Amino acid sequence: MRFAGPLYRALNPVYASEPLSGRGAELYGGSFNRKGVPALYLSLSVMTALREANQAGSLQPTTLVSYDAEIEKIFDTRHDAALVREGTDALALADPSWRDQMRSGGQARTQAFASRLAAAGYHGLLVRSFAPGASTMDLNLVLWTWSAAAPHRLTLIDDENRLSR
Repeated sequence: MRFAGPLYRALNPVYASEPLSGRGAELYGGSFNRKGVPALYLSLSVMTALREANQAGSLQPTTLVSYDAEIEKIFDTRHDAALVREGTDALALADPSWRDQMRSGGQARTQAFASRLAAAGYHGLLVRSFAPGASTMDLNLVLWTWSAAAPHRLTLIDDENRLSR
């Protein structure tokens, strides 16, 4: 599928000066990227972005940013048949034990799934949020490939250069 439209991200202020880097995910790994692989975890709504960034405990300091995107080759995980063709299912995507899998085996099942998709030429995947309080309508877009140009254009919205101050 192709995605075009606004995206949101609630950043740890430590990474606010680099909102396009994917550095945090690269350092620590994420559900859909292993350590050493940069990724951007973006949300289709502001509230989903806030839920994603503050899953443990109380609301922590957060820098909310928005982007405009035109991304080709996005894998849509909402289609069960497509998941089965790729060797997984919706239950595996929701498995909260991915961190434990990563610690014990080096790569979680969801990370291996994402690696296969990236190797097949996908720039990212659309997946529902599993953050506390999220519904099936809360969606995230995880990118492994992005740039300032097509076919995976991602543009930070910062017309007043607030993040460079």
